[in-house]
Amino acid sequence: QVELVESGGGVVQVGGSLRLSCEASGRTFGTVAMGWFRQAPGKDREFVAAGGWSDGTYYGGSFKERFTISRNSAKKIMYLQMNSLKIEDTAVYYCAVSSKGIAGDARMYDYWGQGTQVTVSS
Repeated sequence: QVELVESGGGVVQVGGSLRLSCEASGRTFGTVAMGWFRQAPGKDREFVAAGGWSDGTYYGGSFKERFTISRNSAKKIMYLQMNSLKIEDTAVYYCAVSSKGIAGDARMYDYWGQGTQVTVSS
């Protein structure tokens, strides 16, 4: 079993920044990557970014322009730096770990966190 704890969400004004963190614990030895997804009210879950514990990153859509994923591999923590936030970035952000690889498909992920709310206000 792998436990994931997200933190760093909150309320921020348009144009502001937030850094989300996700720490994995438990039986993490079989995992190779962590991804970030988000889900806004009434919308489908959306892939944001993913990174391997050792190296490699992959971004969904145009997120790479404003978001950056980074890692502390020793501590099994993945970060998502979000800059120039927009109203439409408001969503619950989830992290997930995969034993299969860096991917944008949610079906590749084995364990999920509870999510952290990000609200961007005008």
